[in-house]
Amino acid sequence: MTQAAHASLLRPRGGTTGTLLAPATIVAVVLLVAPLFLLLRYSLNRFDPGSLMIEALTLENYVKFFTDPFYRDVLGRTIHIGVVSTAVCVVLGFLPAYFIARTQSVKMKSLLIIAVILPLLMGNAVRVAGWMVLMGDSGVINAAVMKLGLRSEPYRLLYTDLAVLIGTISVQLPFMIITLQSVIESIHPSLEEAALGMGANHWQVFSRVLLPLSMPGVVVGTVLCFIMGMNAYATPVLIGGPTFHMMAPKVYEQITKANNWPFGAAMAIVLMVTTLVLTMLSSWLMARMSGHGSVEAKA
Repeated sequence: MTQAAHASLLRPRGGTTGTLLAPATIVAVVLLVAPLFLLLRYSLNRFDPGSLMIEALTLENYVKFFTDPFYRDVLGRTIHIGVVSTAVCVVLGFLPAYFIARTQSVKMKSLLIIAVILPLLMGNAVRVAGWMVLMGDSGVINAAVMKLGLRSEPYRLLYTDLAVLIGTISVQLPFMIITLQSVIESIHPSLEEAALGMGANHWQVFSRVLLPLSMPGVVVGTVLCFIMGMNAYATPVLIGGPTFHMMAPKVYEQITKANNWPFGAAMAIVLMVTTLVLTMLSSWLMARMSGHGSVEAKA
């Protein structure tokens, strides 16, 4: 057998790639895309307490959402939590990610990565319960403050916006650190050393060399954290309390408690579209910043 004939036997025949990809594509469409279309269709129906859902093609559920100040406030609070928690994760996550990436010892680096991802091995509800123990009126923080005589009454930490932000950040931060660490590790330290040797200070090295080169990790980490913050459920329910409202818990309430599937589906679509639009907008802005920073670095 000639070498050309042998190569032709090893070469995939026409249609083989498509045949292999077809099952995975079909499964992805059925499990991911089809439920979204079903949810969109439900959102266009009418709600009736007697029959639960009436087939229709109406936008009244969306009109109800955007004309009701309560639900607009819920959406605004959800966006606020998502944006603030993501921004804090970027700020708090960069230094630990840099430290892990520049650690020379393989053993120490592995231990640091395990320490970062260790909280992810516990369920979200378990971690939230831990924050409740820490921040409750009789929790660890207030008990320590009152025992030291710093305050006669406990701080109100639980069931506040600050508590929800802390709980949300604790969930998102490991993802940001690991994402940034993997990108910073690919940036050779000689680039920073060269910038320092040319007279740049540490801030200039960070802003003109390290940050532009690590921007892909910032973008990916921001997208992950923002999506998680917008769709948080356990944290606002357990730490925020009954008066703290975010979109994901309200969607759950409309579908399971009020049995209002059309309005719950409309809220889910609004949440998904808002998350998608804001994610694309933030990615575009950071890509422009990255390009601008790269131009300055070359200049």
